[in-house]
Amino acid sequence: MDAVADQMRPIKAFVLCGGFGTRLRPVLSDRPKSMALIAGVPFLQLLLERVRSQGVDQVILGTGYMAEQIEDFFRDGRGFALRVSYSREHEPLGTGGALKLAEPLLSDPILVLNGDSYIEWSLAETYELFTKREATLVIVLQAVPDVTRYGSVTINADGRVTEFVEKGTRTGEGLINAGVYLLRKEIVSALPSAKAVSLEKDVFPTLLSGKVYGVISDGLFIDIGIPADLERAQIVLGPHADSSRR
Repeated sequence: MDAVADQMRPIKAFVLCGGFGTRLRPVLSDRPKSMALIAGVPFLQLLLERVRSQGVDQVILGTGYMAEQIEDFFRDGRGFALRVSYSREHEPLGTGGALKLAEPLLSDPILVLNGDSYIEWSLAETYELFTKREATLVIVLQAVPDVTRYGSVTINADGRVTEFVEKGTRTGEGLINAGVYLLRKEIVSALPSAKAVSLEKDVFPTLLSGKVYGVISDGLFIDIGIPADLERAQIVLGPHADSSRR
């Protein structure tokens, strides 16, 4: 495992935290979604602590809406045992467009995370699958009781992704895209510049003929994209926030 950790050290994390958080506006209008307070601690701080726990100490924050709040809080990252840099979009570019904007700052491979989802994933496990299968992309997946809100992902016995299913198409339990990706930089290089692109809708489905794999996480998962889940996060992430304040 130490050898794997040595190989992983150059990996940087890119965190998507530039969205408008429209669905949260009724309960969160004074800050970007990723800065929502969880028991007094910004959600993004908890997310970055999780990233740091996996051995990643270089982070690029893809900011946009209310970017100054994020940049003023984290600054260069030294107060959080990280090295933080920023890529700020001045118009909505989607997950793919935001990643393309940050291309000069990225490592290869690059770890990409949604800034509004917290998941207890393992980078070592993800990286091991990535190298063993010589993957182009590994997506962290989560089993949930109902996939309706998220859409679902189908994998075969080897962990290879065979299908992405749009949200609302299926119901019931299944695997969902948990918003954590380890991908080769060549995917980013192929994206158009200065254009709104969705990784999930426009890019990932086109890669299924290649080596796209999923690794299943069975730990805590919460997406704070709607008010009910932001409220639930106060309970399930409260202990993490308590630790952050100590």
